[in-house]
Amino acid sequence: MLYGREGEQAAVDGLLDGARASRSGALLLRGEAGIGKTALLDDAVARAGESFRVIRAAGVEYEAELPYAGLSLLLAPGLDRLDVLPGPQRRALEAAFGLSDDGRGGEDGRADRLLVGLATLGLLAELAADRPLLCVLDDVQWLDRASLDALLLAARRLQAEGVALLLAARTGGASGADGGPAERPLGLPERRVTGLSEADAARLLARRVGSDLPAAVRDRLLAEAAGNPLALTELPVATGPQTPATGGLPLTSRLLIAFHGQVTGLPAATQTLLLVAATEESGALDVVLPAAAALGVTAEHLAPAEESGLVAVTAERRIAFRHPLLRSAILQRAPHHQKVAAHRAVAGALPDGDRRTWHLALAATAPDADLADALERTAVRAERRGGHGGAAAYERAARLTPDRDAATRRLVLAAEAATEEGELARAEVLADEAGGRTDDVLAHALLDQVRATAHFWRGGYPTAHRLLLDAAGTGIDPTYAARMLLQAFHAAWYAGEEPVIAVLDRLAVLPLADGDPLAPLARHLPAAVLPALGRPAGPLPPVREAVEAARRAGAESPVDLVQLCGATLVLGRDEEAVELAAELVAEARAKGTVGVMPTLQFFLAEAELFLGRHRDAELTATEGLGLARDTGQHQWVSQLTALLACLAALDGRTERCAELAAASLATTGPQTAAPAAGQAWVQWALALCDLGQGRAGDAADRLHALTTGPYRHHISATRAVPDLVEAAVRLGTPERAAGPYERFARWTAAADRPWAEALRLRCQALLAPDELAGDAYRAALARHGTAHRPFEQARTALLHGEWLRRTRRRTDARPHLRAALETFDRLGAHPWAARARTELSATGTPAPTPAAPTGTPQSPLTPQELQIARLAAQGLTNRDIAAQLFLSPRTVAHHLYKAYPKLNITSRTELTTVL
Repeated sequence: MLYGREGEQAAVDGLLDGARASRSGALLLRGEAGIGKTALLDDAVARAGESFRVIRAAGVEYEAELPYAGLSLLLAPGLDRLDVLPGPQRRALEAAFGLSDDGRGGEDGRADRLLVGLATLGLLAELAADRPLLCVLDDVQWLDRASLDALLLAARRLQAEGVALLLAARTGGASGADGGPAERPLGLPERRVTGLSEADAARLLARRVGSDLPAAVRDRLLAEAAGNPLALTELPVATGPQTPATGGLPLTSRLLIAFHGQVTGLPAATQTLLLVAATEESGALDVVLPAAAALGVTAEHLAPAEESGLVAVTAERRIAFRHPLLRSAILQRAPHHQKVAAHRAVAGALPDGDRRTWHLALAATAPDADLADALERTAVRAERRGGHGGAAAYERAARLTPDRDAATRRLVLAAEAATEEGELARAEVLADEAGGRTDDVLAHALLDQVRATAHFWRGGYPTAHRLLLDAAGTGIDPTYAARMLLQAFHAAWYAGEEPVIAVLDRLAVLPLADGDPLAPLARHLPAAVLPALGRPAGPLPPVREAVEAARRAGAESPVDLVQLCGATLVLGRDEEAVELAAELVAEARAKGTVGVMPTLQFFLAEAELFLGRHRDAELTATEGLGLARDTGQHQWVSQLTALLACLAALDGRTERCAELAAASLATTGPQTAAPAAGQAWVQWALALCDLGQGRAGDAADRLHALTTGPYRHHISATRAVPDLVEAAVRLGTPERAAGPYERFARWTAAADRPWAEALRLRCQALLAPDELAGDAYRAALARHGTAHRPFEQARTALLHGEWLRRTRRRTDARPHLRAALETFDRLGAHPWAARARTELSATGTPAPTPAAPTGTPQSPLTPQELQIARLAAQGLTNRDIAAQLFLSPRTVAHHLYKAYPKLNITSRTELTTVL
């Protein structure tokens, strides 16, 4: 029976009720040690009853560095269902758990961390197929980082599977698997579990010790326990009327002392067996008993601990401690030599593998070359599994390596692995230590790359750029230098125009062999970007040639080809960009290369927006944003959110635009103080919103700052210049646009695209006197006619019509205004449609009211509903759609069920006609 937990129980009941109704959800309980979190988890299992399938696991302190240790235990009941998962997800999970014969996860032999998370989602959904699933996870603060990341990704994508995910984490100084505080936000609904009220605490104490306790002792216990249920049940065992008060110590320390006292009273052999069980983590008798036997202890010595209630043997033949804090107390009280002996005994009872190696490492008291080699192999396997833990294994291997040079090499690997795992401070410390031990040029270049990565993710773009540029120029192998320069290009993009030019100049002359996979990229990037920055470069071949050459040379696709998409947009090759980005997105879906998809989808959405395919851009950006959030890619969360703000501005959703813009600017990542990555797009979005609402002054201010500031070389800044010209002319200050227009004119000449020339001619018409404007407008519309960009063509037609009406040529203005209105209505560009409608009415012709086309939904489909409906209309099954969109089949079915009434249809077969 639980006392005073009605609020927590109600929250858990809400979670369970949702799962019964096929609504998935998650809840994280946080609280200090002994506050009752585990009891609430037990109560939740009891309240779920037989109608739920229950899977359960807990984080273990010693396993915090073993990738996927916790997840493999949690998902063990579902491993017989792996065949239902899409191939890439199944292979990733098999690689993560060490189940595949060849160890392969993705195309490169690694288990993609993101794919493991998606596979976790799929397996949880499968376990919930016939009845709701309750997934219980205790001691999250000790869960290994890879398992936690996979579960959090699954939790964020759970929707209509009937899965209830209930977690508990200790607060008050415990550390998570990544070395950070247990208080770090996990992005899940949380409930803080606090101490019991005085009345409830008194009731629990009375149940524990009876009503005959002297009042003074009772009051002292209640005061010391401070409403902590574990203290109320354990302190009475360790305290008596004559026991000195320990109120000066933290409560957790007092509880540990209480457990120390209970363990100290047991026979020495029993204490040894408990130490082995606490050391072994899982409590499996098949390991604990042989390990204990190596220390001269037998199974019979477990009886005193069972009789005292400290442990119990479960049906799964595991030793379960009465409370996780008891395990901590046993480990804390043991002398170092006993801990070493316990680890060595456990290692002797385990088969060859990573767990055995870790226990041997924890038992090591001196350098050991063979053990260091084994730890390095463990680190390599951790990296191949896509999990965290490689850095810790490399570092431990370095500490155990007798040879100085070999130890330094492992420290370099540890620093690189820590960077990959996002532990930037740890990576820098390791880099500094390794750098002080060697004069090797390549080692120092690699360590500077580690430091540059840390600076980049903290927003120190100029420093990252300088470090990478210097490292690439130390005479190292050109392939290493190319990787560093490609990374430097990314940093330079946010550092300014001159750093970009410096990187590209260096990349253009890098002596890469023709067969090097990076050679086609290194040659194409300068040719694609430098002309846009006013620098001459060689002829720019179609990007397809660079892509095929890179693939023939063995480039990793799509990862190595991502920057080609962005570079193709820089000089206005939007059609090529949309084709390449769509191809690489499809390839990433098929291969399961999920981590690169937000980047690709940002470039694809950009190209779709520029081509006037606004709805497609919204679908692409929305999916990319979801993946970026799920995978913690803050840069792309900011960029994609800002792009969606721009789309909201174009169709007149003013409040939504402002919300998205604010969200983008607030997304900077946990370790950076730099401006948000999406700020250039945000300024353009807000300016478009101002322009659509007739606020030319505000629009001009934003656009002038964007097109003359440090990000003026960004794609969004370049494409925003025509909007600046329009705003400045409307405001009567065309001179504000003079400099950006001249730069834009040079860019259009370098781009050599009809649509770009059309925009330049539109700007020229706006800036020209009336006697020259007409010819410029007509020339612009002629260029538009050769490029299918309906939105920009309609804007030019609107401006031409407005000019014709102002010059009293109303009859000539009407066809242009009518054509613009039809396009704006079709695209849903409501601010521009309203403006065209007003202008058309001003010519003396009533503007038509837009008629809803056949099949218009009763209410708009969400982007995800539309994306799913389109795929269903193509004949894909729910399972096929789920595999493409990284959802569960039940979530796909749920969205189709919601879409049908909105589309005024009742079955799947009608989708093709309606869409």
